[in-house]
Amino acid sequence: MIVEERIYRIRSGKLKEYLTLVREEGLKIQQPILGTLIAYFVSEIGPLNHVVHMWGYEDLADRTRRRQELADDPRWQAFTPRLSACIEAMENRILLPTDFSPLK
Repeated sequence: MIVEERIYRIRSGKLKEYLTLVREEGLKIQQPILGTLIAYFVSEIGPLNHVVHMWGYEDLADRTRRRQELADDPRWQAFTPRLSACIEAMENRILLPTDFSPLK
């Protein structure tokens, strides 16, 4: 298993709107396609207005296939401009588990 960690810095005053969009519309599109949502967090201490979400995939090929399927989905294409309007910056990492990690 690999984990994709996505970190978004949300525009000031837009966190509630962003979370509402994800909760009420976004996950209904994403989750059936992307599969394993591991976690969805907001920051409380340190840099504020940050959202971190993690998705699990079998491997990079699985991630590539699923991300492309999401990108090609007309519902996602119609949804993302509203979500993107809330996002100031995005960061993305692929995390590989160690041999002793509970997530493998």
